[in-house]
Amino acid sequence: MKLPRLLAVLVASLSLAARAAEFQAGAATVNITPPLGTVINGNMRPVLAANVHDDLHARALALTDGHTILAFVVVDSCVIPREIFDAAKAILATEVELPPANVIMSCTHSHSCGSVTEAFLSPVSEPYRAAMPRYLADAVRRAMHNFAPARIAWGSGSLPQHVFCRRWRLQAGATAPNPFGGNDLVRMNPGIAKPDLLEPAGPTDPEISFLAVQHTDGRPLAVLANYSLHYVGGVGSGDLSADYYGAFADRLQQLLGADRQDPPFVGLMSNGTSGDTNNINWRGPDNRLKEPYAQIRHVADDAAREVQRAMAGLTWHDNVPLRVATREFTLAIRKPTADDLEKAKAIVGDRPALALKTSAEIYAREQILLAPYPDTITMPLTAFRIGDLAIAAWPNEVFAASGLALKKDSPIKPLFTISLANGWYGYLPTPEQHPLGGYETWRARSSYLEVGAEPKIRAALLEVLGQLAAKP
Repeated sequence: MKLPRLLAVLVASLSLAARAAEFQAGAATVNITPPLGTVINGNMRPVLAANVHDDLHARALALTDGHTILAFVVVDSCVIPREIFDAAKAILATEVELPPANVIMSCTHSHSCGSVTEAFLSPVSEPYRAAMPRYLADAVRRAMHNFAPARIAWGSGSLPQHVFCRRWRLQAGATAPNPFGGNDLVRMNPGIAKPDLLEPAGPTDPEISFLAVQHTDGRPLAVLANYSLHYVGGVGSGDLSADYYGAFADRLQQLLGADRQDPPFVGLMSNGTSGDTNNINWRGPDNRLKEPYAQIRHVADDAAREVQRAMAGLTWHDNVPLRVATREFTLAIRKPTADDLEKAKAIVGDRPALALKTSAEIYAREQILLAPYPDTITMPLTAFRIGDLAIAAWPNEVFAASGLALKKDSPIKPLFTISLANGWYGYLPTPEQHPLGGYETWRARSSYLEVGAEPKIRAALLEVLGQLAAKP
């Protein structure tokens, strides 16, 4: 090859290498609104969708430092089992060679979306479940298609006025019957300012954390936020809605002046550690807005304004290294004893599921369904490092105390936790909460891990974070 031609090839190769190492980001949404008549998740009994108040989405953000690609997908759904997330990741591994570990997929936990997993007496909508992996994979593919040079930053604000512990300790002599014939020491959602309430059974986490990305010309590209609030509710009967998570995305776009961009700005609100936290001040007074969707809009507006305020002081980075660490972790399952199973069968008899009425009958059915479960189960634990920020993915409904403890002990700070991520393994009460009882501890498919699961998972996540803290 002649020297001028060789130099041209070398210059072109160096230019390509420089572009390949450039920090880039892309974001996209996929509409996942199911047909009317689809079962709505989040209810003990089946409720069918009769109206679409606001469309549901899978919102995706993809990042690359030129060497590693990381992707987030936040899905408007109550809970999604691991096998659906794994199927979506398998599509991505085949079609764009993105390693499954490099994708964190999570649910918002809105209780007004389509059902893809059975909850108590509320069944799955099978066609919708079958379509979900393709939706999620396409969200990531579309985000990667939108890769463009970008800058990145992270920060946090505080929003204490919308988070309240929903588990309350009771005064001496107060009763809280459970479905198994006993009395608990705490009551979930106990009623506003009841005289038998003593104190909240746990703390809340008021921090609203976020990862922000902008185009190199300063236009907002995406914001991934995280807040430890279960959901808001107050939707219309039979309505499909993304709850405050979707309203936040829309409101933040307005506040940042990012409407009608090409490609569109994408806001994402992920669920933090909210397993025992909701939006109701049980101590009183009850100041929630009562018109349908009014409280959702109120919370979303406050959250978006707090993120906008915190974004004003950010330090933007033209490039940051991206890393991932993950492990599979095995835990025991709480299963009914032979005596428990016989009692449950006697309660249920040969009646079909929808003929069951009382909580005792419904939870007896849960024991029958838990009996054939394996003795142990394996779950994925993943963490991303984005520059100096760490994000942990916990596949449970995690209590606020656990999230606060993980933040405190993490070798990488700042850190935030995305719950209901990469799978769903039920509630995760701390060992101290189990003896108190309450809905989140009642043995069922919604809460079936061993009593000591929480500190074990938290310790395993700290080990994963330790891998990311070590020099690569």
